[in-house]
Parts: sequence; structure tokens; C-alpha cells
Amino acid sequence: MNHTPLATTIVIPTYSEVRWEYLNRVLASARSQTHTPAEIVVVVDHNPAMFERIKRELPGITVLQNAYAQGVSGNRNTGAFHARTPLIAFLDDDIIADQNWLARQIEPFTDPAVVGTGGAIRPAWEGRAPRWMPAEFLWAVGGSYKGMPTRTSPIRNVWSANMIVRKDAFERAGGFRVGFGKLGSRNRPEDTDLCLRMSQVSGGRWMYVPAAVIQHEVPAERASFRFFVRRCYAEGRGKVQMAGLHENDALGAEKNYLWSLPRAMFRHLAAGLSGRGSDHFLRAGGVVAGVAAAGVGGVVETVSSRRPGRRTPVEATP
Repeated sequence: MNHTPLATTIVIPTYSEVRWEYLNRVLASARSQTHTPAEIVVVVDHNPAMFERIKRELPGITVLQNAYAQGVSGNRNTGAFHARTPLIAFLDDDIIADQNWLARQIEPFTDPAVVGTGGAIRPAWEGRAPRWMPAEFLWAVGGSYKGMPTRTSPIRNVWSANMIVRKDAFERAGGFRVGFGKLGSRNRPEDTDLCLRMSQVSGGRWMYVPAAVIQHEVPAERASFRFFVRRCYAEGRGKVQMAGLHENDALGAEKNYLWSLPRAMFRHLAAGLSGRGSDHFLRAGGVVAGVAAAGVGGVVETVSSRRPGRRTPVEATP
């Protein structure tokens, strides 16, 4: 089958019928794109009943079952290795894509040096956004955070909720690292790991396209301060685990980000003291709490990884 260089397959992983309404919304947004995808693939994570329901009730898409161990990395790999187009787009099942999302995000691929792209992710809060949530930490709820580029720019990594890759480079890198993703309470950065490996095997670069927008659902339970602290803690542990899988300094971007956070804290404090609202004091506290939780997670993982007999996750390739 012949395809144009910008022909794209959209891959959407899912796992539970609790997310049925979410899934229908993301499919509606995928179908309404101004750049029509060649194929929309939904991959179900070891849930035969949901697989049969999708086949029965959602015509016009390809539905597959996860061919790997349980987890979103295997889910995405199943859909990606099925695809026959030069480009593969990944969306999560709890997002809504702007109708121009795909058209805008594939634009950088006219440059053969671009190996992948990512777009902006805006949190769609079920209720009100927490008063204490600093914009610098929106990544904790799966959103683009303050400090990211405001125009199309090179970037080290993007997020798999809104990611497009060249299929050949994706396959050369072996796809997502199966067993190293988000599963249960674990929160390992499988998308950052993939970006690093794709850049290494191809010599190509990633581009961030802020005009390519999706909205990411944030249920009420993820707007709690407890969730925020736990998420930052898990991120600290996950980033240390990821760094252990790469020979070079894999945490350069994280170090630069951390250096920016004291300025963010003082900026919020100054805004509060100048009378621009007490919420700024809460956000300054949110910065401190987020840094502390991530730091504790990093220390715990560093100590844990040095224990005798500790196993390092092994990359699984198809």
C-alpha cells in the first residue's frame, strides 16, 4: 500500500469500560481532523469483553488486543507495529484533540531530520483548578507546563498522550520499553525514554508544536493535593530509574527545570506580597511541596537501586 510521506495512523490505547465515554470522545475528535488519518487503531489492554464491545459498537476503526505484557507500553507498541504509514500518532483515551491538531503537528516532518513531534496538552479539569497548583507543575496532571516553548521549537522529549513519530525510527529503537511504563502505582517515564532512544538511533531531533492542541481530562480525584504529592514522588523515582538505563546524562533537562523552580517560588511570593491574590502564596507552597516530593522519590530510588539483587527493567523489543 502506497502512502504519502505525511500519511498518519492514530493509535489509541485503552483498558477499561469505565473510560467508555472518554474513548468515544477521543474517537470523535480523531475522526473530525482537517488532515484525515489513514487509519485509527484502538488497542485494548487484556480486556476481552471491552475488545468485543468495541468491535460490535464502534465501526470504522481497527481494534486490536495488546500483544505484549499488560501495560500501556505494550498497548502502544501493538498498534504502532501494526501501522503501515510513515507516521504514527499516539493519543490517550482520555483526551480531545483540536480539529487542526494533526495537520499542525505533522508540519515539522517536512524536515527529514525531525524524528518526532509533540503538541500542547491543556488540562480539562472536571471541577475548578486547584488554587494551589503552580503552572510550572501542570505536568503532574498530564498538561504542558509553564516554561515550555511558546512557538515550534526543538525539545528533548514530548509526552505519549500527544506524540507523533516516524515509523522507521520508532522500529529501529524497538518501540516503547515494555515493562517500563505506567502500571498500577508505578509511573515510569516510558515516553521520555523512547524519545532519547529514537534520537540516539536516528540522530534526529524532536520538535514541540504548541499550536497542535489537545485537552486532557483531569478527574476530580487527580486535583487533590495528595495526588499531586504522590505523583511528584513517583516522578522522582521514575526519572532515576530511567537515567539508569542510559549511558549519557539523561537528566539534563530535569536539572535545568529544577534550577527554574526557585525563581517560580519567589515570583509567586512576590505576587502575593504585592497584593495580586493570596493564591500565589499557595502556589509558592505547591512549588516547594512538588520539589520536595520529587526529591524524596529520587533519593529513595537511588538508595533502592544500590541494594544487592535489585533488577533493572529490561527493554523488550518485538
